[in-house]
Amino acid sequence: MTEAPPSGRFDESRFGAGPVLITGASGFLGAALVDVFRKAGFPVRIMVRASSPRTNLVWNDVEIVEGDMRDRASVAAALAGQRYLVHAAADYRLWAPDPEEIVRTNRDGAVILMEEALRAGIERIVYTSSVATIKPHDDGTPADETRPLTPGTAIGAYKRSKVVAERVVEEMAARNGLPVVIVNPSTPIGTRDVKPTPTGRIIVEAALGRIPAFVDTGLNLVHVDDVAYGHLLALRHGRIGERYILGGENVLLSQMLADIAGMVGRKPPTIKLPRAAVYPVAFVSEQLARITGKAPLATIDGIRMSRYRMFFTDAKARAELGYTARPYREGLSDALAWFRQSGYVK
Repeated sequence: MTEAPPSGRFDESRFGAGPVLITGASGFLGAALVDVFRKAGFPVRIMVRASSPRTNLVWNDVEIVEGDMRDRASVAAALAGQRYLVHAAADYRLWAPDPEEIVRTNRDGAVILMEEALRAGIERIVYTSSVATIKPHDDGTPADETRPLTPGTAIGAYKRSKVVAERVVEEMAARNGLPVVIVNPSTPIGTRDVKPTPTGRIIVEAALGRIPAFVDTGLNLVHVDDVAYGHLLALRHGRIGERYILGGENVLLSQMLADIAGMVGRKPPTIKLPRAAVYPVAFVSEQLARITGKAPLATIDGIRMSRYRMFFTDAKARAELGYTARPYREGLSDALAWFRQSGYVK
């Protein structure tokens, strides 16, 4: 395996565009990653499960192999002959009938991918984590990479799964020389949100006029294409073992809903609910989900998380990677246009 330069930064004179394996490419962020790396001249191979939707797999010049990040043999086969790895696959659910399934999938998948990448001599890895691993400030001040959560303080199975997986990756970088750069996307919005993601569901439901009220919370919203390009910048310029928040704008939920309403010609919701009033709704929603098999729009963990304004700063990525992000309303506009075109919003 070629050694990284002493600074831990990517030396483009020694590491040009080469074969890259991207996991999670059938998903929202993964599809954007494929586009970014293709356009940058990287031969792209993607690993998808046999059961993964093929809606986003529209490229003629991308090699598709079937595999599962929890299956070591298929991971090893997918990594064969590759120089780089971008691991973006994850179980991105805020609720599941068995919450520990989310933890097992994200933790075990990360461990297997990283171990096999070391065996394969992968020269550079970008691991997609999340701002879910970062502790927000109680007063809403934007948090940075210096505030890591522990598994015990993470709210909900998804956050806990990302914390556990990120810590494993960090340990392998320090102990085993894993050549990995960690990126922490905030909340991406934009096109090709097939599932859709939890945030995509909020956009759809708000556009349909089905969210009449809100709680006092906020989140950091960023165009999915900017997050994808941030991965390329991390590959080229990031420091081994470091974490970089890839974010956009810090936005109150009430403002997001008002912006969506304005874009679709509806009146924005004006009722602010106390959190205590939403817990019964979330409880009933989760019980119905167990019967219908459909993800609940409101979850108890989601209400617990809403106590915090999930505001973050991407100053480190801007300074070290040259990262930038467009205004978040462009992401909302692109998301709504795609949801309309795809039949989610009529």
